[in-house]
Amino acid sequence: MELRHLKYFLAVAEELNFTKAAEKLCISQPPLSRQIIELETEIGARLFNRNNKKTELTEAGKYFEKEVTALFQDLEQITIKTKKIAQNVSGEFSIAYISSIYSGVISELIQNLKAVFPYVNFKLFEISTTKQIAALEQGKIDLGIIRSPIKSPKIKSQLWFQDGFSVVYNKSNLQINAEEEISGLKDETFVFFNKEYAPHYHEVLLELCAFYGFTPKVVHESNNINSIVQLVKNGLGISIVPSNIAKNNTDPEIGFIELKKVNLFTDVSLITAKEDESEITKVAVDFLLKKNS
Repeated sequence: MELRHLKYFLAVAEELNFTKAAEKLCISQPPLSRQIIELETEIGARLFNRNNKKTELTEAGKYFEKEVTALFQDLEQITIKTKKIAQNVSGEFSIAYISSIYSGVISELIQNLKAVFPYVNFKLFEISTTKQIAALEQGKIDLGIIRSPIKSPKIKSQLWFQDGFSVVYNKSNLQINAEEEISGLKDETFVFFNKEYAPHYHEVLLELCAFYGFTPKVVHESNNINSIVQLVKNGLGISIVPSNIAKNNTDPEIGFIELKKVNLFTDVSLITAKEDESEITKVAVDFLLKKNS
């Protein structure tokens, strides 16, 4: 069995049409049919039911397609990792982070890494938690900074810090002097993260409001924490943001009240590939952990 047999099989499985699959592979149909027959003979199982009208995967074929697809994904990751090893410390290193992480720390990280690895091209990407996990599993990034729990057998996660929550408001439109006044915000307009973009975070915000005895009137939504703060500054409502954002915002037009009474936090974690033992990753993770110690 050769790789070309598997590639030909996947093409036919995707198209469920030998003529279209042959065109996709830039070969004629008869050789493609022969290759599939050779594969079925070697395996000892029929992979396709085919007649003049249609081509369908057998149950064995469906299983084989699933496993071969996973095999090629693993092969791609192996290729990427091999390339990274060959590049050693003169290639690229990609870091992803969520918008609610203070960018100043990220800037310090890059400066530190450049000083230690001057020939590496460091790339930064602002990506949501879900997309970071997928990108790390596919070998497209080397280090991720995320919120919320993670469930992936391919990823190693380390807690960076636990973040609380704070109400953010425009001082010109509203005056909040203490946490005890939060329950009086039930009639205010709120700006929240988009539910589809960050469902876990959205649910936490609703839970916070419920703790203070009201359901928020969410009028505006955004996928970026900095946009949310800007909307608040522009007088379009109030919001609840991670306390990490509040601690690092010095805008005199904006006020923050930390929610200390409610025992709700989000875990900010550093994620890497489970088998990643590169020196760059170790230095990056160690730097971030020490910054928060």
